[in-house]
Amino acid sequence: MARFLNIDLPDRKPIWVSLTYLYGVGPTLAKRFLIEAKIDLNKKTKDVTPQEFATLKEIIEKQVLVENDLRREIRGNVKRLIDIGCYRGWRHAKHLPVRGQRTKSNSRTARGAGRKRKTVTSGRKKAASPT
Repeated sequence: MARFLNIDLPDRKPIWVSLTYLYGVGPTLAKRFLIEAKIDLNKKTKDVTPQEFATLKEIIEKQVLVENDLRREIRGNVKRLIDIGCYRGWRHAKHLPVRGQRTKSNSRTARGAGRKRKTVTSGRKKAASPT
């Protein structure tokens, strides 16, 4: 396993696939970075030289936020929404879908794993059972 930006990259996969293991880097960005660094897209991760990794690291750090920096920024954005009390922040705080998805028939996982939705009854108490 190659270590790159504190992430273990798989050795036997093409380098563009391995770069997608970084949080914030998808297939399109990975390919763009490799083209800019002049590294063959189909080269296996174990065949990439340390010098190529160094140039790749410079390119990635210059252009985008990845891993912990990106997670910190996203967490800060969500915290800001919750603190100002806007609708989206309120939805985040209650762990509900934020982007307008329906919740009547979907979003079981968003509402919490294991919590089943209870059906509402008429409010009338059941008759006492005969003893």
